[in-house]
Amino acid sequence: MSRKNVLIVEDEIVVRSSLKKFLEKKNYNVYEAGSVEEAVNQDLSRFCLIITDLKLPGPPGTDIISLVPNTPVLVMNCNPSLKSAVDTMKLGAADYIAKPFDYESLLSTIHELTNDPNEAAPGTNMLGTCDAMVELFSRINKVAPTNSTVLIIGESGTGKELVAKAIHNESAQSSRPMALLNCAAIPHTLIESELFGHEKGAFTGATNAHIGLVEAADGSTLFLDEIGELTLEAQARLLRVLQEGEVRRIGSVKTKRVSVRLIAATHCDLQTLVEDRQFREDLYYRLNVFKLELPPLRDRKDDLMLIADHVLKRAAKKFKKPGLAFTDQCRDVISRFNWPGNIRELENAIERAAILCDGCTLTPELLALEPSIPAQPYPITDTSPEEDNVSLEDYFLKFVLQHQDQMTETQLALKLGISRKSLWQKRQKLDIPRKSPRRR
Repeated sequence: MSRKNVLIVEDEIVVRSSLKKFLEKKNYNVYEAGSVEEAVNQDLSRFCLIITDLKLPGPPGTDIISLVPNTPVLVMNCNPSLKSAVDTMKLGAADYIAKPFDYESLLSTIHELTNDPNEAAPGTNMLGTCDAMVELFSRINKVAPTNSTVLIIGESGTGKELVAKAIHNESAQSSRPMALLNCAAIPHTLIESELFGHEKGAFTGATNAHIGLVEAADGSTLFLDEIGELTLEAQARLLRVLQEGEVRRIGSVKTKRVSVRLIAATHCDLQTLVEDRQFREDLYYRLNVFKLELPPLRDRKDDLMLIADHVLKRAAKKFKKPGLAFTDQCRDVISRFNWPGNIRELENAIERAAILCDGCTLTPELLALEPSIPAQPYPITDTSPEEDNVSLEDYFLKFVLQHQDQMTETQLALKLGISRKSLWQKRQKLDIPRKSPRRR
């Protein structure tokens, strides 16, 4: 990786030297100046970033902003305030950070401003430097230019959609938009129509012909999230698309040739679903050409604060609150929390804290983190199926109706001792509508 040039404009020699030493270890070429006058004596066009203190001998550090319109300027201030941050950003500063600063937080900002390739996967804003993520980025680079089918596995909230977008953005199909469908968000009775389309009059309510996503994605990429939720009938149709490269709308006798690059994702163990005869084995092997696995956030402790700082900066910009920062206690809480909802939960917690924050610093109380939900959080007090001569179906109906507002589909299935697919099938049989999925 090529080293990037950074200029530090700081009159305090100890601070300047310490920051220079830190950044040089992170593969940057660092140049120094003690004032704006000293800085302008250098060729400013060669720097990818200028870090300057606000208060310097002579003109303030913000004076350098107008001299480098195409170079981001990061302003430091030992007396931070909301007004100072707003004024600095109005002058065109790329970012604003309080002194004394946390080195890892500062590094996150610098990586973001310089678009460091070690910190982001191509074509997306994924962050990570841990071994698992570096390997993931490398594999994305290798598979993206090909036309191979990709299977992405990982827990909910780990960023599977971001990986799919990264692959698409670096593929030969990137000039066309990627088609996306969350299979768990579509009623199973409509999933085939949504994917493969239908002709007018194909079924009750089909008043017009409908082009499915497979047909619409011809020449591009189709991303199917939660593919384990597909019905067996839809799986058979999808298999034909992969094997023969053709699609047939519901109610039509004609097939159409399509060229679609498929990326699928799931948090389920598809191999287990295959063994339970809930997922087609032949489709599984068609999907499992190139597998990418996303680690949960709890296994990415080295990346945690890098991601948190990035999310906070994004929230500060979104809510027009420049200069937001975590207290040391808040950083400690974030580092120690298990984050069962992964990056999505982290983003929600920080965004909520940013909204509630009245000053420039986020405290642990603003995060309002709840203890992780235990594996068996809900005591079952229902009548067992053996009591009162109730049938298994009556018991199932009663249990689901009583608990579906408090439990996710996964938790319901675990309590009933069945798979999510079996839960859905029983819902269909007993005509129990499924609640909208809760966001984790």
